[in-house]
Amino acid sequence: MSGAEYLQGFSKLIFESAVAFLKKKRVLSKEEYASLSDRAKAKAFTVAGYTAAEVLQEFLDKLTTAVEEGRTLADWKAQMDDWLGTHGYDDMNPGKAELVFRTNVQTAYNAGHYKSMMQAKKLRPYWMYVTAGDDRVRDTHAALHGAVYRADDPFWKVWYPPNGYKCRCHVRSYSERQIRERNLTVQTKPPVTVDLATGEINALRPDKGFSSNPALDAWRPDISKFAPKVRLAFKAKNSFVDK
Repeated sequence: MSGAEYLQGFSKLIFESAVAFLKKKRVLSKEEYASLSDRAKAKAFTVAGYTAAEVLQEFLDKLTTAVEEGRTLADWKAQMDDWLGTHGYDDMNPGKAELVFRTNVQTAYNAGHYKSMMQAKKLRPYWMYVTAGDDRVRDTHAALHGAVYRADDPFWKVWYPPNGYKCRCHVRSYSERQIRERNLTVQTKPPVTVDLATGEINALRPDKGFSSNPALDAWRPDISKFAPKVRLAFKAKNSFVDK
């Protein structure tokens, strides 16, 4: 297989996994969604200001179609506004529309990327946190730019992007040889920050509501139904599963 064919297959897997990620979500009201843990929110969907299940399901369905067909934010908003208008609702606020679209689409693509990278973990076992590298990157995210951790490090249970609304961070994978050639340092300790006023050292955390890896939780199997021996073997082989 040529390099181009490999990359094409890799991209196809990311795309298909992103669509699957959205199709596994279930709609909830804002109140129901707010009561969930960050981990559980990976499998749920809501839009502030809307309560009817029919409307929320339409939002999710059209987002899924947008990813499947490669539609833009403008395309999706126009379609959603048409549907809302015919059902007696006002058009979406442009700011809210962008927030809903970008957060959900980026999360879906990152989840797809996560799944593909996990499948290639033996060949490329090191992951690097990468920001957009401009002045709009949040300080907490910028502090991690270029940080390398093993794919199975607990760091990725917390810091796999997106790590906030409109977060543009992503992850790159590297082989052992690439790590050596680039003279990259593999981190083994969780990131910390220092309170300049008190000198206190605290764990560096993502934005509120983004402290769990939605990709890991979305693809996490329900191993409670496995036979005991199979469950133990699965845990031993897959370090991303909680012990």
